[in-house]
Amino acid sequence: MIGSEHPERPRGGRMKIARSRGAASGFLLILLGVWGALIPFVGPNFDFAFSPDQAWTWTNARGWLEVLPGAVTVLGGLLLLTSRNRATAMLGSWLTVAAGAWFVVGRALAGPLGLGSAGSPVATTDTKRVWLELTYFYGLGALIVFLGALALGRLSVRSVRDVEYATRPLAVDEHATVVHTGPQQTVAPAHTGAQPVAAPAGNAPTEEIEPQQPAKRSWRDKFRRGGRHDTLAHR
Repeated sequence: MIGSEHPERPRGGRMKIARSRGAASGFLLILLGVWGALIPFVGPNFDFAFSPDQAWTWTNARGWLEVLPGAVTVLGGLLLLTSRNRATAMLGSWLTVAAGAWFVVGRALAGPLGLGSAGSPVATTDTKRVWLELTYFYGLGALIVFLGALALGRLSVRSVRDVEYATRPLAVDEHATVVHTGPQQTVAPAHTGAQPVAAPAGNAPTEEIEPQQPAKRSWRDKFRRGGRHDTLAHR
């Protein structure tokens, strides 16, 4: 008996997606999340920072307003990059959208929530001040929201590519192992008068012959010995 009787069968379902479905968005979101979480600590080394202008200085505001949303963005990007499940990938998209929105509105809510102040841009020109605002908070958050929403929109639609991936056939191994159960012997029915047939020895696969069931006889045939024209047995 060959290992599989069905050489082609579909696998997967509506929740199954190719890993490349959200790979590009996930990779970009990971880079943006790493930037958002690390730039407040390394930016002062390049004279590109908010106050306090000191590298690797931890504050509550930096933790809540920059490190936390950056880490959530990285987590969502990893789910998008590695997941083959539609629900898991969509969860990653929602995480990135929420993290990007927090980059945008976090500074406005930091005061009422008691999270501290993110400081002010350390800049001598308006152009540099605008760049700091965009790359640290507003522009960064808007870009994360855009990529997360783009990935979410792609995942919410089941495309032709998703259907082809979910219904792709399983490959059959051409060198499948033949399973042997040893020599078998088939006994012929008693009423046929045939001799038992032994299966050939060796590694050749055997095929068992199904014995034929005798045809049902009517109550009249039970009193006859042979054919239709024989006399009754009690005569």
